[in-house]
Amino acid sequence: MGDNKQRMLAGDWYLPDDPELRADTERRIALCAAYDAAATAGPAERTKILEQLLGSVDATVRIRPPFHCDFGYHISIGARTFVNFGAVFLDAAPITVGEDVQIGPNVQLLTPTHALDAARRRAGWEKAEPVTVGHNVWLGGGVVVCPGVTIGADTVVGAGAVVTKNLPPGVLAVGNPARVVRALD
Repeated sequence: MGDNKQRMLAGDWYLPDDPELRADTERRIALCAAYDAAATAGPAERTKILEQLLGSVDATVRIRPPFHCDFGYHISIGARTFVNFGAVFLDAAPITVGEDVQIGPNVQLLTPTHALDAARRRAGWEKAEPVTVGHNVWLGGGVVVCPGVTIGADTVVGAGAVVTKNLPPGVLAVGNPARVVRALD
């Protein structure tokens, strides 16, 4: 494994335009295309592709295509989770999705972040922070979860919310930036 990929995996600054990472991207492109093309195939065929693409996925997971990710191997999805159309999981760092999670259409789970310094950003440097979604969470359509965020179990995030900070378990959060509006029973 090259130094650049090691830096990425360690959460340090790295250059994403690296030959090793490009090869990983090519692998992901082929597997995502195969998954999207298998929309009419049986669940066993779709699960087989997801097992090749993702780091960890239960056979009961359902993901509606199209599905997009950076690498795939940093993504772990728990049992009975449903991911609707148009999901984008940018997994330069780990993305962990718990069991029984409902993810609405066009949800984005984003781990990469870029330097505020313009010269460093121009040079292409980035790093990534993990995203964690607890068990039994519901992310409404169009939710964006930013790098480094953890969403606690049993939380509901309203459609279109942008989650920039951790959310505790068992709450309803809405807005941009997302804010807790009440506890859930």
